[in-house]
Amino acid sequence: MSTMIQNRDGHPSGLDVVVVGAGLSGLISARVLRGVGLRVRLLEARERWGGRMHRRTSAAGIPVDLGGQWVGASHHRLLALLDEFGLRRFPTPYDGEGLFHWNGVLHRAGVEHDFAASMLFFRPGELGLPAAELEEALTVQRRFQQLVEQVPPQAPWDTPGADALDRISVSHWLECQGAGDLARYPLAWLTRMGGSGGFEPHESSILHLAWTQAVAPQHQAPEAWLVEGGIAQVSERLAAELADLIELRMAAVSIRQHDGGVSVGCADGTVIQAGAVVVAIPPPLRQAIHYDPALPPQWSGLLQRSPMGSMVKVLALYPRPFWRERGLNGLGLGNLPTLELTVDSSPPGGPGVLAGFIAGERAVRWQRLPEPHRRQAVLADLQTWWGDAAAEPLDLVLHNWNAESWTGGAFTSFLTPGAWTSYGHIWQQPHQRVVWAGTESASRWPGYFEGAIEAGLAAADQVRRLLG
Repeated sequence: MSTMIQNRDGHPSGLDVVVVGAGLSGLISARVLRGVGLRVRLLEARERWGGRMHRRTSAAGIPVDLGGQWVGASHHRLLALLDEFGLRRFPTPYDGEGLFHWNGVLHRAGVEHDFAASMLFFRPGELGLPAAELEEALTVQRRFQQLVEQVPPQAPWDTPGADALDRISVSHWLECQGAGDLARYPLAWLTRMGGSGGFEPHESSILHLAWTQAVAPQHQAPEAWLVEGGIAQVSERLAAELADLIELRMAAVSIRQHDGGVSVGCADGTVIQAGAVVVAIPPPLRQAIHYDPALPPQWSGLLQRSPMGSMVKVLALYPRPFWRERGLNGLGLGNLPTLELTVDSSPPGGPGVLAGFIAGERAVRWQRLPEPHRRQAVLADLQTWWGDAAAEPLDLVLHNWNAESWTGGAFTSFLTPGAWTSYGHIWQQPHQRVVWAGTESASRWPGYFEGAIEAGLAAADQVRRLLG
């Protein structure tokens, strides 16, 4: 049954579903719901669509993805969208050797494509690290992987020993392993970079980190491909298809449920009535909406314990990928003060592009620097990684996701210690006629675009069941 929407001019029109948030997940949900004949309206608080799938043209005239950019080998839904829209992909360049920076020393090694056997993607025997320290690091990695294999992806609270594991931080767990500095680093890197995104080992539990690798495992190559012209073309194509449904600069501030329907109040005073609402925004932003009836205490508790990661995207553009001339593949990883990761993102036949990230406490410290010092800090680390040529890019793009008020961080949110076992059971459950979407709602590849698509599809299915 459809209810009514009161437009700004007072003219009513039929409406079944309101979707809040025009990121990838919201776009997918709206597309599916309209495709089955429902009347849909899509609200976006920003002046643009796409959420964390966003690109712009750099000063050098090259389109770059400011958010996520990779396609994984098992991201089947995303791959299907690329095929549907005729977007071409190309392999992430991993030929040649990368650089592992450890305590002021650069170690050169090839990429080990079996992640479980690697030292953070590198072939361990080629790194030239102290044998005993390297073996300890690999042993700790194997113990962690054994834990990952015990985590039920859709119910991490059912993991054997879940209560204890959820109250032990990643740092504490590493201490219990007697791990030295090198042995601690791979898990610390996973908290900041490995799809989990932007938190430090003391900020979340070992259960949460294990869950992230159970549902979005690095060994399944989530960074296998890049998209010519940028992956954000996917959201642009979807938004063009749904243009008549989308209203920009329309922030939802309240959701009231009544008489088998919902009323969605917007910041400009507009009130929209429908049969159901899909809320497709990051968990912390959901708290800014007033709900009537109020969210159950378990839902409120979960949202209060779901902060966004701290993350800055870095894109350095050069006339050519000069590092390849030295037999290097652009993969730089290690404990530099600012830029902890670089990856070759150069398009075929195009300029050289190094993508990188400043994450966790590094991002927090970087954000406190004056603007000129921010750029200087990134250039200094690029030079350490790749030599003097890296210090003079054609363009240096620095996108601080924590400064985006309608995202609040990236790649995704994380749970604080104890949250999964105390509050997590409600994680994917709707609040009556309020259905959740966004990549954080996925049980497969959360924090990735594949997860955003899964969550959008699941939300559409829930709405169809609600509306009968």
